[in-house]
Amino acid sequence: MFARVRKAAQRFGERFGWKWIGALLSLVIIATAAVVLYRTLHDLDFDDLLAAIKATSKLDILLAGLCVAAGYFTLTFYDLFALRTIRRDDVPYRVAALAGFTSYSVGHNVGASVFTGGAVRYRIYSAHGLSAVEVAKVCFIAGLTFWLGNATVLGLGIAYAPEAASQIDQLPPWINRILALGALTILVGYVAWVWKTPRLVGRQNWEVALPNGPLTLLQIFIGIVDLACCAAAMYMLVPHEPYISFVTLAVIFVSATLLGFASHSPGGLGVFDAAMLVALWQFNKEELLAGLLLFRLLYYITPFACALVVLGTREVWLNVRARRAALCAAEGRAGSLSGSGGGRRKRDVA
Repeated sequence: MFARVRKAAQRFGERFGWKWIGALLSLVIIATAAVVLYRTLHDLDFDDLLAAIKATSKLDILLAGLCVAAGYFTLTFYDLFALRTIRRDDVPYRVAALAGFTSYSVGHNVGASVFTGGAVRYRIYSAHGLSAVEVAKVCFIAGLTFWLGNATVLGLGIAYAPEAASQIDQLPPWINRILALGALTILVGYVAWVWKTPRLVGRQNWEVALPNGPLTLLQIFIGIVDLACCAAAMYMLVPHEPYISFVTLAVIFVSATLLGFASHSPGGLGVFDAAMLVALWQFNKEELLAGLLLFRLLYYITPFACALVVLGTREVWLNVRARRAALCAAEGRAGSLSGSGGGRRKRDVA
């Protein structure tokens, strides 16, 4: 049966190409989000929106900012964990932190994070001796950490509060609970699969040894902390009335984030916002939108600006250092030639 499915998938890919399916899915998600945003916000009162932004508690904004900072700090361990997994222990944490922060900041905002984040990582890691294949392995392990964390958070969250997922996918809560339990079962099976026996994926130079069971649990923990920090930041910025539990908000937030990720739009722009507006219908529209705008400022725009400054400063420093090295090398060669010429003249005189 599996062989037939695999052959059918190969035939479909050869005839039509799977990339068109992904592109079509992205367009459908973006178009749906555009329609939802228009229907939801066409009568938006901008004066009320500005008033809601101004009325947001400064303490809530500060706490949300701290949660965002904690989330980005956790992202640095995605790269550190990946580097240790591929046995590049020689790369220090500061380099992993730089690559992790800047790659995710740029990838979150530019879109197509697999390529944009990978390009930023390669620019940083190549200076420390990593090849393109090794950088690709780092991206793979970091992505695995992200998906394991998402699967765990959504699995546990939906199993506990399936009605929260129903606000996104419009499925009955009992179906969502079954799907969540199924995802958790697969997750447990994966952990058991890698627990002791080394598992390899890929071929030849692209072969990667998957983390074993205990390290996979560490991966999951890193992903959970990252998502919890992001959800906590959003939780601080949504209206306080009516009350909504943190678990419900976390399920909705992670689901909306994944929809934005699937659309490949920069920062999930429009898609994430539409999903949040639909799922959190009980809140005042202007107040909720104010929280979403503040979240974008804290989680997307501010880190992106910081990453650009850091990367720009690094490029200038590398350029200056390269010029100094070239100048010193040129002076060294000139001195060597001068010394050898002087020696020849002394021998001629003698």
